[in-house]
Amino acid sequence: MQGRSFLQLHARRIHRFSTFLATCANVYIIKDSPVLLYSRKMSNTSVKRCVHTTDRYETAVKTLYKLLSNRDYLNSATKDKSQARSPLKFLDTVKYLVRSGVTLERLDSLSVIHVAGTKGKGSTCAYTESILREHNFKTGFFSSPHLVTVRERIRINGRPISESLFAEYFWKVYRKLEDAKEHECDMPMYFKFLTILMFNIFLDENVDVAIIEVGIGGLYDSTNVVRNPVCVGITSLALEHTNLLGDTIEDIAYQKSGIFKPGTVAFSVPQSPQAMRVLERRAIELKCKLHVVPRFDEYKWENLTPVHEVRNMTRQQNASLAIQIATEWISSNRNKFSTVARNVVNDGSYDTVTNSQVTVSTDKIAIGLAGCKWPGRMQYMRSSLGNFFLDGAHTIESMKCCISWFTDLSGKNGRRLLIFNTSGTRDPTILLSLLKPLRFHKAYFVPNFAGIQSLDDDMNYVASDEQIVKCEVNARVWGTNSVVARDVLQVFQYIKNGTESESSYENGERYQILVTGSLHLIGAVLAVLDPHLSMKTQY
Repeated sequence: MQGRSFLQLHARRIHRFSTFLATCANVYIIKDSPVLLYSRKMSNTSVKRCVHTTDRYETAVKTLYKLLSNRDYLNSATKDKSQARSPLKFLDTVKYLVRSGVTLERLDSLSVIHVAGTKGKGSTCAYTESILREHNFKTGFFSSPHLVTVRERIRINGRPISESLFAEYFWKVYRKLEDAKEHECDMPMYFKFLTILMFNIFLDENVDVAIIEVGIGGLYDSTNVVRNPVCVGITSLALEHTNLLGDTIEDIAYQKSGIFKPGTVAFSVPQSPQAMRVLERRAIELKCKLHVVPRFDEYKWENLTPVHEVRNMTRQQNASLAIQIATEWISSNRNKFSTVARNVVNDGSYDTVTNSQVTVSTDKIAIGLAGCKWPGRMQYMRSSLGNFFLDGAHTIESMKCCISWFTDLSGKNGRRLLIFNTSGTRDPTILLSLLKPLRFHKAYFVPNFAGIQSLDDDMNYVASDEQIVKCEVNARVWGTNSVVARDVLQVFQYIKNGTESESSYENGERYQILVTGSLHLIGAVLAVLDPHLSMKTQY
């Protein structure tokens, strides 16, 4: 550090600030288009700088998608189960992490909350992040998959990182890994790369807490390089990715409990007896304190806002888990954040392990829960086409929750429409049988494509014949009043034509449109309805 000037030490910040000023003063970007409008006073250098930033981001995303994707990994792992359950996966992550410039010792300095589970882990992380941010902590949040843009996966203070920040760190990490590779294929896969990128960003940007959602499983997941998380959470468990994680609920529980670490406090929602026995045994083996969270209705709320906002039972379960995790994290950091901690934790009397009535001593937890926005999960939006209900349910249990939520909110007024697809090799027959009794006026079966070209779409812009055939099979399973479309835009046009031609809709009734079956389908719909994830639409 000695001998370096102030300008050298702060060159990056000065560059960002000067670029920001130039952009604010002279550049207008329309809907993330790389086409820039600039005033006559703007210099050619400024234009080149802005275009260069856009180019760097676009090239970064294209380069990222050249890495082996999760979809490719799942396909290959299905053929070779040992690949998915190998400790070598963990060692690989460590190898690439160190090559990127982050040692395990440096990673230990990151204050981590780690969450695994089958259903609700993303929602639990979102609630946890919102609660901690409400207490003025600088939060980092890593989740998957993304809906519209890959930047959603890495959030700071609740917002996806900017294109410029993503590009800056992407090329920094990518070039280090490229320079260190020992052979042509010696690069991390897509998810593993994003995990390493996330750790670099959260460390360099000095977040107070990193809330990290597990990708698949837990034990051998790329995120499990964390050695000393402050606390961990286990959401509801069910059979999933059985080709990777095992064929029984006990196998699933064993994999999820892989995030338990010695001396760490773990919280779980209530589980089946079979799953809970495994979690309890693993907690003892790993010297980890395991607690089951109380029911949401056992909290004594001074402010009833959370009770009104978090109405669904599944959401309430996830919210209770988030409350316990957030409170434990703040309690564990009393020395570091003593002023805030005293405002959050009820002087040490907050009991996280019993089923007795729990008193929340501040409105900040309530505000955090009520203000949490998690797109694509039980999300309601109004548009000119009708009322949209979006939920990425893709298991039997999550679909039952989705149906209950949709039925309660949509009521009996207005015709119901279904937009449906599944991802991967999942059998949609059972999910469709659950949806059938809702008496939809029409059911649209469509590939997970918006119909508009998107930089962050890692697949082809046009659906393949195979994907169309899959939709046709689903339509035959459904039976009458089913429609197959090539993309989401075509579905919207069909719906628009219907609203214009059906005289029954002249009286002000609105379509109640349920979109479900796949988060990737939700992403395609949001790419049209709400491309900036503002949680509102002008469509």
